[in-house]
Amino acid sequence: MTPNPWPGSVHPLGATWDGAGTNFALFSENATAVELCLFDDQDQETRMQLPEVSNYVWHGYLPGIGPGQRYGFRVYGAFTPEDEGHRFNPHKLLLDPYANAIAGDIRHDEALFSYPLAAGTDPHRDLAFYPADDATLIPKCVVINPHFDWGEDAHPQTPWHQTVIYETHVRGFTQQHPDIPEALRGTYAGLGHPAAVAHLKSLGITAIELLPVHHFNAAPGHLANLDLHNYWGYDSLGYFAPYGGYSASGIGGDQVREFKAMVKALHAEGIEVILDVVYNHTGEGNHFGPTLTFRGIDNAVYYRLVEDQPRYYMDFTGCGNSLNVCHPQVLKLIMDSLRYWVLEMHVDGFRFDLASALARELYEVNSLAAFFDIIHQDPVLSTTKLIAEPWDLGEGGYQVGNFPLLWSEWNGQYRDTMRDFWREGHCRLGDFALRLTGSPDLYESNGKRPHTSINFITCHDGFTLRDLVSYNEKHNEANGEDNRDGESYNRSWNCGIEGETDDPLVQQLRLRQQRNFLATLLLSQGVPMLLGGDEFGRTQGGNNNTYCQDNELSWLDWTLRESQEPLLTFTQKMLAFRSAHPVFCRRDWFQGRAIHGSDISDIGWYDPEGNEIGEEAWQEGIAKALGVFLNGSEIPSPDLQGNRIIDDSFLLFFNAQEEAVTFTVAAMLRTLPWYLVLDTKLEQGFLEEPKVLPDDAVVVGARSLVLLQYQYQG
Repeated sequence: MTPNPWPGSVHPLGATWDGAGTNFALFSENATAVELCLFDDQDQETRMQLPEVSNYVWHGYLPGIGPGQRYGFRVYGAFTPEDEGHRFNPHKLLLDPYANAIAGDIRHDEALFSYPLAAGTDPHRDLAFYPADDATLIPKCVVINPHFDWGEDAHPQTPWHQTVIYETHVRGFTQQHPDIPEALRGTYAGLGHPAAVAHLKSLGITAIELLPVHHFNAAPGHLANLDLHNYWGYDSLGYFAPYGGYSASGIGGDQVREFKAMVKALHAEGIEVILDVVYNHTGEGNHFGPTLTFRGIDNAVYYRLVEDQPRYYMDFTGCGNSLNVCHPQVLKLIMDSLRYWVLEMHVDGFRFDLASALARELYEVNSLAAFFDIIHQDPVLSTTKLIAEPWDLGEGGYQVGNFPLLWSEWNGQYRDTMRDFWREGHCRLGDFALRLTGSPDLYESNGKRPHTSINFITCHDGFTLRDLVSYNEKHNEANGEDNRDGESYNRSWNCGIEGETDDPLVQQLRLRQQRNFLATLLLSQGVPMLLGGDEFGRTQGGNNNTYCQDNELSWLDWTLRESQEPLLTFTQKMLAFRSAHPVFCRRDWFQGRAIHGSDISDIGWYDPEGNEIGEEAWQEGIAKALGVFLNGSEIPSPDLQGNRIIDDSFLLFFNAQEEAVTFTVAAMLRTLPWYLVLDTKLEQGFLEEPKVLPDDAVVVGARSLVLLQYQYQG
């Protein structure tokens, strides 16, 4: 028989086991009562009212209750959505926002809703109160034992300018990996398996960025009806709980241990773990959505409601709701969550989905919003890697270049410019130069460095690299929305034929274009981000919105065709080449002049005839063929020991045109012995043995990149 709860403690929130019992605490400002609901192995429910409320925190302590105990809450209060925005309904079992583990997925049925679905499409149906109980449909929170033997685990702390990010999905990365035991595929344990880690290590990446792992609504109603699943996971419900569906054991609570073991294995090889986090909205949707957690705990606190119509939600995300970051308790929730993942789970940083939504104090985006001020002074979070997706869907939400110090940003302008250049689109010469050099126009004036720019050609949202050069149009029919979903303007080029083809010339061109994109990305200043699978030409069949495709369409296929293996080798060599040459990952901006007293500038820009590009061309010229000189002897910043950095020097020749172009080496550089080291028109890209340039000219093939190297003589 379960004893009555003791008063317990207001801190910490959630369920906290102390070795003798468990303290439960839940914040609700407008509730009138809170019941703790315990579930046994037969799913029998025992309810008890939390006996104390302090500072709007309802709390109680149960001796003898420990790890493995499953629980939830029922919250009492007013149901007055139209007048006050309250949607309390004690018939709905609710997830604990601070739960460290959640067992199982939501089973969709009308009982999840606080109104009867029988009302059909009645626009006022959400105002009706529905007393159906949903305890059999809701996953249960789990009390955990937080102990884990971290041993000598330490954050790799890779400097930003040496960071290379690999974006991937926990399940998709290993689900089809032949060298990982079948029982571990698609799990945290699979991602931490030596075969998975070995691939990442062989690439030379320094950080893995995981799509959302916070417990999420895996099959929201509109997808459940189509027998599809929320693969990407951008519908968070538990900000402290790693998603249980990625646990190899399937036992509630084991996902925490497995996640920690995965991080430990990656850290042991010097690979950082960055989480894609979604604090801008939740998986409860708009006013017609189900009641799963925050809506039933205190709707008017946790969500941004329309001021004069509190029945409705402010929606800056396109997902139906926006978390109320203006409320101190919601800010506390986010900050507590972030610190938990760093201190308890040992992650190294975060990428914030639709981060502009977090900066909205009222309606306008404010770069000095409380959220950013708090992070700036936080002794834990201010030392982690912080990455913003610098836009949301609200007015004024596009904020590339406007995030405060400490933040790096996904640079959408880099993506667009480089896509336009290599498809011979309308890319201004000045834009190309700015993106290649770290986007100083966006970041230099406000005290930031080149690493602020997270450069990418592709990411999870959109075409893969192979599809970018294989499709002009999206092909999202499998998503069940008549191809209406996903971005329609992709800046892609199919190289002459839409989709898969046996035409050898088109196949060769597509592989060359992939090498062009990869080489450009890895020779640019800033932090490169590679989409998982692009290193060997993964395809999604032209689907640019696989958010609901938890299947072979999204999973990485490790059975490589003959044509894919050279691309993988090229990517590995390209990453190793970047790592070996600090001139491609400078800590400081180019200055366009000699720095250490030589007669040659740190960077130079040339037309195919070897003439310096003039001011008029920068403003009006279209980038199709140009040369770039990078002076390895003019790197301004020293290494971490204070020693001067001296690297080789390089000439990059870019030709996005459909004809070959002969480039002449600039007169002031002709006295240097130049070696040809890379030519993307070659299948292998890198030459087996660098060739001395026989004269002052080099032919750059159609749609190709050539790299010349001057080896520093000392």
